[in-house]
Amino acid sequence: MKRETQPIESQREIWIDWMRVTACFLVMMTHSCEPFYLGGEGSLILTQSDAIWVAILNSLPRAAVALFVVASSYLQFPLHYPTRVFFAKRATRLLIPFAFWTVVYALVWGEPVQNFKDLLLNFNYAAGHLWFVYMLAGLYLLMPLLSPWAERVGKRELQLFLGIWLFTTLIPLIRQGVGGAAPVIYGPSGIPNAAKYPLWGEASWNTYGAFYYLCGFVGYLLLGLYFRKFVGRLSWGRTLGIALPAFLGGLAICCGGFLWRVWGDTHGVFPFEGPVGLAALWEGPWLNDTLGVALMTVAWVLMFRKIGSGGWFYVHMLLPVSKASYGMYLCHMLLLGALSAWLRTALGTGADGVLGVWTTPVQIFTTALLSFVGVALFSVLVRRIPKLGKWIIG
Repeated sequence: MKRETQPIESQREIWIDWMRVTACFLVMMTHSCEPFYLGGEGSLILTQSDAIWVAILNSLPRAAVALFVVASSYLQFPLHYPTRVFFAKRATRLLIPFAFWTVVYALVWGEPVQNFKDLLLNFNYAAGHLWFVYMLAGLYLLMPLLSPWAERVGKRELQLFLGIWLFTTLIPLIRQGVGGAAPVIYGPSGIPNAAKYPLWGEASWNTYGAFYYLCGFVGYLLLGLYFRKFVGRLSWGRTLGIALPAFLGGLAICCGGFLWRVWGDTHGVFPFEGPVGLAALWEGPWLNDTLGVALMTVAWVLMFRKIGSGGWFYVHMLLPVSKASYGMYLCHMLLLGALSAWLRTALGTGADGVLGVWTTPVQIFTTALLSFVGVALFSVLVRRIPKLGKWIIG
């Protein structure tokens, strides 16, 4: 009896694969920008043009991590199978590759003995991008609790909670606005945090204010649910009518917020060098739980949902990369860091580089593109190793 199989287009959400692959590239764009405002004592911007390039090119990709969360929510939330099965599947896919690459980074970057001691409490700070795995694991722990509600929630009710969450994306910006040019407070861990200003129930003895439980990445979990349950196919006119203003508005918030902080500290005089805490404040408008990033995330999702069919390129080129995207995220800094350093040596820095004011954007795009291609090839090939590949790449 001949076995019938459905075309791959009907078995997968094709737009999710496109979104995952794009999000991978956007992550690499973000990390390719870091050498142009991080350095020296912690924060370092060489020229005014570098500040502007970083503001634009590090704002454009800032929705990358949020897109990964929306994709997970869209496909996994509410749960499609028992909690025990869900945790087993997620742990296998998430934690084993994470453990492998955590060990690699601990051995390659920094002092291995101290790195392994630190891993008892947190990720290796030299591989800072690994924070993402802890956040995602936390969301997976919440999914079984919220799934019964997610199954029966109505459109208006979900819109209400999304509206509250959208308000919480203003809170980091309000803190910075209230704080002005306040100094940075260093916690016991040594990680710089912008000085806190208590809002709506917070105090020195209580950080669990009114909006604590409905802020952050939980909102992107709800956003993915909303798109899956209540957003049907939209026309191109309706899609662009929502996505374009949302993206431009979000980009303006991220760009303008970064430049406002930078100009407040530098007074337009470059080169400028300061402690790493200043860079933490500059990044405030880029945080994943801020309004600009949320608006750009909505815009990206709306646009990707217009992709409705596959083809040869999708099946043979993009789909394998999408399946390897988690491993790409985990390992990409090993190549990206080396490429970035090589390009800065080869092309020079700032306006004194071989391409003048264009040196910085060329370096950023080239680093991101070469890293993406190299890591994609590596991850796809490793994932094909029988029995072992999926344990390394996910």
